[in-house]
Amino acid sequence: MTTRVSIDWEAEADLVVIGGGVAGLTAARTASLRGLRVLTLSKGGPTDTSTQYAQGGIAVVAPHGDSVESHVHDTVEAGAGLCDVDAVRSIVEGGQAAVAALTDLGAVFDLGRDGQISRTREGGHSTRRIIHAGGDATGAEVQRALNEAGLPVLFGAAVGEVVTGPNGVRGVVAVSDRGFGVVHAPAVLLATGGLGQLYALSTNPPGATADGIALGLWAGAAVADLEFVQFHPTVLYTPGGVGRRPLISEAVRGEGATLVDTEGDPVTAGVHPRGDLAPRDVVSRAIAARMRALGTEHVYLDARSISGFPQRFPTITASCLAAGIDPRTDLIPVAPAAHYQCGGVVTDTHGRTGVPGLYAAGEVARTGLHGANRLASNSLLEGLVVGERAGAAAAERLGERAGVSEIPARAAEYADRDVVQRLMTTHASVVRDRAGLAEALKRLDDAVTRRDTRTAVTRPIAGIEDAALTLAARALLLAALARTESRGCHTRSDHPDAVPGLRHSLPIRLNGDGVPAHAPIP
Repeated sequence: MTTRVSIDWEAEADLVVIGGGVAGLTAARTASLRGLRVLTLSKGGPTDTSTQYAQGGIAVVAPHGDSVESHVHDTVEAGAGLCDVDAVRSIVEGGQAAVAALTDLGAVFDLGRDGQISRTREGGHSTRRIIHAGGDATGAEVQRALNEAGLPVLFGAAVGEVVTGPNGVRGVVAVSDRGFGVVHAPAVLLATGGLGQLYALSTNPPGATADGIALGLWAGAAVADLEFVQFHPTVLYTPGGVGRRPLISEAVRGEGATLVDTEGDPVTAGVHPRGDLAPRDVVSRAIAARMRALGTEHVYLDARSISGFPQRFPTITASCLAAGIDPRTDLIPVAPAAHYQCGGVVTDTHGRTGVPGLYAAGEVARTGLHGANRLASNSLLEGLVVGERAGAAAAERLGERAGVSEIPARAAEYADRDVVQRLMTTHASVVRDRAGLAEALKRLDDAVTRRDTRTAVTRPIAGIEDAALTLAARALLLAALARTESRGCHTRSDHPDAVPGLRHSLPIRLNGDGVPAHAPIP
């Protein structure tokens, strides 16, 4: 093996899964059951995933009073014209089987008085189709069930490069507590979660640093719809709070809580027919506008009318009590914060990218399900359905030649994380404009340092994360500048209306200089 760095360890696999959340572990289990040798690499520990923090539930068609077409309609309506309807239908149709498989694995969902799985309603949904566990701890239960499936996972391992050759994927370059290593494999699944750490405030865990976006771009894949970052409208506000903030699930509004401003007036009245249960982008914009008008840093969620709040929402109750707020008697201060990315590495509904042997599933992937705005609780649904399909699809790479014979030279760019977060929070948040986006891109360019990755991947994991955040920020800003309209969760104050001619995705790839650039529409 030709390289400038010493190799401390090597491994071989049929499939490398990068990420230990719902999509990654579902894919790993599926592939293992089909006889593939699977190695899952997880940057954090067993519960350091976005899946762990998912509160609301899983959107899956109810057996009575609901239909696939109704769920598809709600998803497409929330997606503001950019959903791939065939992809939406395909993933929604797979929901019931995916949940059944998870239940067979041991996941336990909340039951109603009739002994059937209990369902609630969330923003953008026309009916009660959201199943949940532990009241508001659905993600934690999904993570528990998958963790206990006995799948081999190498924790504390970050991937700095997906190595490719003429026939596609050859393996990965990684760093762990054992040092610098490579895994030889003909198939790699990106299941790394989102990019919430681009912003100063996020519902995402610290590891949500856009790793999969960067790995996909570096490997030659396209990304799309990165400009659509969904800001959850109701995140617990505390003065001076930064980093990951507890979200107040919209299931709370589904059970009857209402949004009021600091003067006690309704926030969404007259904004949307569904009021406080409008899609997330609508509610986030309404809150942001009211905060600007009143010069405040938050609004309130009034949940005092909900009977048995601590039993229905134990996780939220604990977060509120830790901040000195009792939801039974107090108004809950809330504000929007970065939540989910709607776009990502472009894939089909089986996780295939344009690079042979490279797959992506979960939040990191752009399947066409979400369009310009995610519908509540479609996230875990997508992770389960596409994760299973990607794990099965990886079998098509069996017999392909693999092996990392040389670590490729590539200059990566790094900017200080605080600088990236400050620029993105100021200029690419709920509402953007050309001047701010261009300023952020210029200042980001001024802040970068270039390093050869054959040396850089041996730095601590934070170095790999900073490179990923810097690249993702550039790609997002480029896409946001190009989308001269307001659509879904991308709001341009200088272009307040949707433009029919922009009712399509704007793919981005790296050009010959390794810089994000617009790519032809596939």
